[in-house]
Amino acid sequence: MQVSNSLKPALDAIGTAMDQRFDRLLPVPRDGRDRLYQGMRHAVIGGGKRMRPLLVVAACDLFHVDRERALRVAVAIECVHCYSLIHDDLPCMDDDDLRRGKPTVHKAYDEATAVLAGDSLHALAFEILADPATHGDPAARAELVLELAKASGPNGMAGGQMMDIAATDEAFDLGETTRLQQLKTGALIGFCLEAGAIMGRIPEQGRTPLRGYARDLGLAFQIADDLLDVEGSSAKTGKAVGKDAAAGKATFVSLLGIERARTQAAMLIDQAIDHLHSFGAEADLLRAIARFAIARDF
Repeated sequence: MQVSNSLKPALDAIGTAMDQRFDRLLPVPRDGRDRLYQGMRHAVIGGGKRMRPLLVVAACDLFHVDRERALRVAVAIECVHCYSLIHDDLPCMDDDDLRRGKPTVHKAYDEATAVLAGDSLHALAFEILADPATHGDPAARAELVLELAKASGPNGMAGGQMMDIAATDEAFDLGETTRLQQLKTGALIGFCLEAGAIMGRIPEQGRTPLRGYARDLGLAFQIADDLLDVEGSSAKTGKAVGKDAAAGKATFVSLLGIERARTQAAMLIDQAIDHLHSFGAEADLLRAIARFAIARDF
């Protein structure tokens, strides 16, 4: 799919912004840590859709958050996402050789470097969020740290990954598969929208639309990934395809079939966009991201 004219500039801009900031954040030292920094740079610079950072910026734009501060949060979420990909690709997990169109970190370097690169990116995310440069209000910084910790831990992404591992030996039904993906994929997407509200100091009662949008977008995004695993090519996705079927894992596609899965994803995107009905043009980027999420081919 060709990226829509409304979204392509935003995707290009966030990709450039992430690469520039990681280049500044991760200069390679001239000591025994050089391989670690090289592994971190390999993981975070170049490639990837950068959907999570873009979601952070789009959510912050709803509340007129300073762009540089929004980009700091965007870098933090990309740190966590990339750390999870490094560890997910390890031989003890999914054992993948290709990520974002290039060798995975453990293939380009070694397993020990990959583990430490992931650990370091995880720590860097919280260092960035806790820094006063991210927000002048310490309560906002503390809330960002709390919410990202919850989204990335056992009740979020890591818990979902554990369920994903269990799925190779257990016959998950649709409810269990939905729960798995709400944790593994949806939790971090939820944080992206929550972060915009936190940065804008929006009270709890004002966050319901963003949480609904994130929930529906996260499931639709995963269904699209499942469809790409069946119908896509590694040349476009930048990673191996067909692995879920080979491993016998239940996915939305295996449980619903291709056409029902595609219909379900479209319905979820309509619902996600409907959650934004109280916003005006300031939510157009979020609407464009939602439409792109299920029409992409990478």
